[in-house]
Amino acid sequence: MADWEVVIGLEIHAQLATKSKIFSGSPTAYGAAPNTQADLVDLAYPGVLPVLNAEALRMAVKFGLAIGAKIARRSIFARKNYFYPDLPKGYQISQYEHPVVGNGAITVLLDDGAVKTIGVTRAHLEEDAGKSLHEGLADSTGIDLNRAGTPLLEIVSEPDMRSAKEAVAYMKKIHTLVRYLEICDGNMQEGSFRCDANVSVRPRGAAKFGTRAEIKNLNSFRFVEKAIQYEIARQIELIEGGGKVVQETRLYDSDKNETRSMRSKEEANDYRYFPDPDLLPVEIDDAFIDTVRGSLPELPDEKAARFAREFGLSAYDAGVLSASREMGAYFEAVVAALGAAGRNAPQAKLAANWVMGELSSALNRDNVEIAAARVSPEALAGLLARIVDATISGKIAKDVFESMWSDGKSADALIEEKGLRQITDSSAIEGVIDSVIAANPKQLAEYRSGKDTLFRFFVGQVMKVTEGKANPAQINELLKMKLAGGPK
Repeated sequence: MADWEVVIGLEIHAQLATKSKIFSGSPTAYGAAPNTQADLVDLAYPGVLPVLNAEALRMAVKFGLAIGAKIARRSIFARKNYFYPDLPKGYQISQYEHPVVGNGAITVLLDDGAVKTIGVTRAHLEEDAGKSLHEGLADSTGIDLNRAGTPLLEIVSEPDMRSAKEAVAYMKKIHTLVRYLEICDGNMQEGSFRCDANVSVRPRGAAKFGTRAEIKNLNSFRFVEKAIQYEIARQIELIEGGGKVVQETRLYDSDKNETRSMRSKEEANDYRYFPDPDLLPVEIDDAFIDTVRGSLPELPDEKAARFAREFGLSAYDAGVLSASREMGAYFEAVVAALGAAGRNAPQAKLAANWVMGELSSALNRDNVEIAAARVSPEALAGLLARIVDATISGKIAKDVFESMWSDGKSADALIEEKGLRQITDSSAIEGVIDSVIAANPKQLAEYRSGKDTLFRFFVGQVMKVTEGKANPAQINELLKMKLAGGPK
């Protein structure tokens, strides 16, 4: 692997969140019975004409502006001709030479803290094809044309990625962005957000790209990473064994964790692109672009920078909390309810830790979206306030949170109901410490002879006697003094 350089480019297909299809009035709702959401326009019956959905155009321009791309004042739809069972009209309406969105760029934060800029070659509008069905059909294949004509934004990257992890980071950033812009729901299980990965290898230091293979229809971040890793290893092994990589389209089998050949890869001229005679060129003016620009929300990088600036968060924490609009809004609501503001505010950091920690864990465990969280931002702030004023310890707070999640009660109600108030009376804590030391003379002697690790044993014993209610900071301070032979 050290002798080889990996070159990766991604073609991401984001299904646009329009209510109707790109060239017809058919609905786009997911889950309808097969073949109930396709009309004669979607199937290109003779005598019908496509009409561009203006909302799809607006969403494409919105994405382009968000990545600093060049917006084409004039773009053209073309017919991409090929045969596929779920494409009954024999061609797909797409954009080829004149896409609506030109060159742009995305910056990603990598695991090692490095920031990398990845170029976006283009983003063009096109219609989706139908879907082939196999489950429950024995040896037959069914065709569902509900998806035919659904608007897609195909986002094509430059071949700037050099590892599977970089590709995943880029794909996650695009996923975050289209959801922020509310142009795609990002639901990968339903096929709303998927990608094709172009992978090649070349000797390290070589200028010429190697022969690429395209892995089609990857619909999870984990599959993207695993498929690319497998393909890299396959190509290197093939070349080092004296073979040659063939330009082809491959599929990823997640059960076997391998890619397999699907068909030889077509070139652009195989598709016989030509301007669609039924669709006029799309011309947009500065006024339209300015209107779309005015609708842009605070973007993920802007929000992360503000979180770091206003709340003193690390780049990592700010990035996690701004990964979705919903997560960022929840965090800010907790901070506001706590009254935390100002750089390095410890309460803001406490809120960040709990949103990224206990809250996210509960959401993932129960497969709940943050908008439907069973603990509201205000309720979580109420719990954190009890940590701040030392009513309860952080450890007890975790138990209280679980009860809040399951019972829907407030932190204050649960603390009173279960008698969880923290013991902060120094004399009471000293009394417990004295009794623990007296009950463990052997451990005391070993500690005083240099076995410092026994300090945690004594802390644990005090916490056990007080049922976890004693203030941890006071325990540590008083215990150090007592173990050193201080006042009794």
